[in-house]
Amino acid sequence: MTTALGLGTYRVRDLPEAAKAALSSGADWIDTAPNYLRGQAERQLKPVLAAHPLIPVSTKVGFFTPEQARRALAAGVLTAQEAQAGHCLSPRAVLWQAQQSRTLLGRAPDITFVHNPEHGLHHARDLEVRLYDAFVALEKCVDRGLTKGYGVATWTALHENLISMDRLTGVARQAGRDGHRLKAVQLPLSIVQIGPLVDAVHGHGFLPSVPSHGIDVFASAPLHGGDLLGMLPDPVAEELVPGASPLRLALGFVASAPGVRRLLLSASSRAHWADATKAVEEPLSDKHVKGIASAFAP
Repeated sequence: MTTALGLGTYRVRDLPEAAKAALSSGADWIDTAPNYLRGQAERQLKPVLAAHPLIPVSTKVGFFTPEQARRALAAGVLTAQEAQAGHCLSPRAVLWQAQQSRTLLGRAPDITFVHNPEHGLHHARDLEVRLYDAFVALEKCVDRGLTKGYGVATWTALHENLISMDRLTGVARQAGRDGHRLKAVQLPLSIVQIGPLVDAVHGHGFLPSVPSHGIDVFASAPLHGGDLLGMLPDPVAEELVPGASPLRLALGFVASAPGVRRLLLSASSRAHWADATKAVEEPLSDKHVKGIASAFAP
C-alpha cells in the first residue's frame, strides 16, 4: 500500500470504539482537534494512546469550544472578542492550546496543525502574517516538548490559491530558519473537492511540488463526509475503472495523486476499514486517473 490510512475523528461518534477498529485494521495515525466531539475528543483519546504508545497522533490549534473559550478568557489568553469568535491563532492562544492538548492527550502530539488559518481573512498577506506568528509560537512549542512538529490544516487556502507551497515553506523558514519543524499540510481532497487533483494530473498546482519541499499531505474528507458513495453509482465507477467499486474509485483516485501520504477516514467498523484498505492497495493507472479527472473536473 503506497498511501497510508489514518483515523480522522471529526465525524466520529463513539471515538474509543472507532479508534479500536481503526488500529486493529492497520490505520497508522489518529488525527483530532480540541474542538472535536464538543471538546471531548482529546480526553477520550488519552487511554487509547496510552495503550498504543507507538501510534502517532496529530491535533490542532485555532478553534475553541464555548467552554474552552470561557476558560481561556478567564486565564487572560483570549480577549472577549476572540472568545466570541471561537477561533484564535495569536501566539498566546497557540501556546495555551498546545499546553492543554499535551495534558489531555497524555503525550506530545507528533504534529500540531494550524487549523483553518484562513478563517475570517480575505487577503493572502494577512494569511502569511497570521501563519508566521503561529509558526513562531509552534517552534517554541516544539522546543518546550509540547509537540514534535507542526503543519497546516486548511479547508480553502490551498484550494483557492491563497498561499502556495513555496510561500508556506518560506514562512516556516522565516519562523524557524532551515531547521523549521513544518511537517505536513492537511486539506480536503476528493472527487467533489477535486481542483488540486485535476491540476496535479496535468502537472500543475502544488501537489506535484510537495515531495521537493519534504512535506507530507494528509487528505481529509476523501469520501466527502461519507456522502460521496451515495452520489457515485456503481455503473459510473465501472465505466471509468472496470471492475472498481465506487469506494475503490473514490479512494484510489485521491491515493494516486502525487504527494498524498495519508488518507484520513472516519470509518467506524473493521469491515469499513477492510474495504478501505483494499481500495487503496494499488494506485490506479495513469489512464484511469486522467479519465476520472476528466469526468469530474468542474
